[in-house]
Amino acid sequence: MKVGVVGASGYSGEVLVRLLLGHPHVQLAAVTSRTHAGKSLASVMPAVRGIDQGLKFIDSDPVALAAGDIDLFFLALPHGAAAIYAKTLVATGKRVIDLSADFRITSLGTYQQYYGEHHAPELLPSARFVIPEITPPAWKTEAKLVASPGCYPTSILVPLVPLLSAGVISREHIVVNSFSGVSGAGKKVEEAYLYCERAESAKAYGLVKHRHLAEIEEQLAQRTGAPTIIQFNPHIAPMRRGIATTITVPAVPGATVESLYAAWRATYPESPFVQILASGETPDTAYVTGTNRVDISAVYDPRTENFVITSALDNLVKGASGQAVQIMNLWSGFAETAGLL
Repeated sequence: MKVGVVGASGYSGEVLVRLLLGHPHVQLAAVTSRTHAGKSLASVMPAVRGIDQGLKFIDSDPVALAAGDIDLFFLALPHGAAAIYAKTLVATGKRVIDLSADFRITSLGTYQQYYGEHHAPELLPSARFVIPEITPPAWKTEAKLVASPGCYPTSILVPLVPLLSAGVISREHIVVNSFSGVSGAGKKVEEAYLYCERAESAKAYGLVKHRHLAEIEEQLAQRTGAPTIIQFNPHIAPMRRGIATTITVPAVPGATVESLYAAWRATYPESPFVQILASGETPDTAYVTGTNRVDISAVYDPRTENFVITSALDNLVKGASGQAVQIMNLWSGFAETAGLL
């Protein structure tokens, strides 16, 4: 199957290109970048020397891309730009997996509140937000356009959705503290992201209305059947990649850590990329980096009557490009794990 990556020169785009070059069932037929058009892939991404298949970057022209024989496109573009490409590609029958936020939020009003103008609102009703482990499988036949979830939301939704659905935890007073590697901000040439500014430094940001909050709360409501408001506190940490999330939430009366784990096991019995760690064994970003896994664990605090839930994932793999490849695999009838660790 021929695939293309639009906007391949960012951090997520680079990881996506490497995954697709090593995938057993696809041919990476196009990589686009307006900045690097005409340059060889290997000259811009030296890590793919020897496996680059002689590819060169081409200009990001949506009309020209839509006219070719590529079956499926990944959009590794900033929000706003992705919608413009999706509009043209979907109209010509191409399948699209979008890694931006443009189609993660069903409500146009909510999108505008957090991101501003939407450039293809007519596509919102037909787009499907997919976390493979918790999204009902009907999307595989219904979708022409799939929104791949964000990194913070994946680290939060994977542990929370089964517990809220099972009634093990309260819907009130959910506090989420997440730490992200600097690559989560993309390739920005800004003072705040210089090495001397970020090394030996961690801080909160995006309080109290980080953009991913809209995606998280909408999905919690859709997947569990009732509105859920969380206190989301994102932080930037002095590491290149990874997401570490800690969720504090009241247990419902009678709930135990055993009933919490039972809800997880019932939801993820055959999920190769969700690893349920023993209670007390805290997930560590060091052990998920480079993988498509999300590790989750929980403990009960009898003093506060709260569960403390932790998760870890690689923001560029399970939080972005790896999850997009996982979606492609399921959408195309490949093994879910094809091309992934």
